[in-house]
Amino acid sequence: MLDEQTFIKDLLNPKTQNKAFQLLLSTYQKPLYNHIRNIVLNHDDANDVLQNTFVKVFQHLANFKGESKLFSWLYRIATNEAITFLNAKAKRNGMTSENFQQKQIESLKADSYFEGDEIQLKLQKAIAILPEKQQLVFKMRYFEELKYEELSEILGTSVGALKASYHHAVKKIEEYMLKN
Repeated sequence: MLDEQTFIKDLLNPKTQNKAFQLLLSTYQKPLYNHIRNIVLNHDDANDVLQNTFVKVFQHLANFKGESKLFSWLYRIATNEAITFLNAKAKRNGMTSENFQQKQIESLKADSYFEGDEIQLKLQKAIAILPEKQQLVFKMRYFEELKYEELSEILGTSVGALKASYHHAVKKIEEYMLKN
C-alpha cells in the first residue's frame, strides 16, 4: 500500500476516492472481520457489523486527523460498532449483555462457520465471564496477536494498564479452565 498520508489524501480526493476505498476494503476487510467476529462470535452478525464499520469509516473519513494510524482508527470504529451491536441486540432480546453473550456461545456449536472444538467453546465461556475491557484486551492480544502499543492506540488506554488487564484476564481464564 502507499504511504499512509498519500493513501488518506487519495481516500479524501473525489477523483481517487473509489479506487482508494477499494484498496482500503481489500486490505482491511478480512482482519476487521476476524476482529469483529472475535467480539460478536456470530458470522452473520460479524458481517453486519463489518458493513456498518465501513459505512462509518466512509462517512467520517474527512474527520480522520491522522493522530493515530489508520489501522488503529479502523479498529477503534470496528470495536465500538461491535460493542454497540452486542448491547443493542441484548437489549432487544430483553437480556443483559452477559446473558446474551452466554447465549451466543451456546449457539456457536450450531454455527457452520465455527471451526472450534469443546476446548475452544470452554475458552469462549471463560472469556465471557471477564469484564468487557479484559475481554477485549485478551481477544485482541491472544487471538489477533496485536502489540500492546497498537492496543493502546485502539482502546485509548495506557500500555501498563493493558498489560495488567491482560495478566488479570489470563489468570481468571486459567482459574476457570482448571475448575471446569
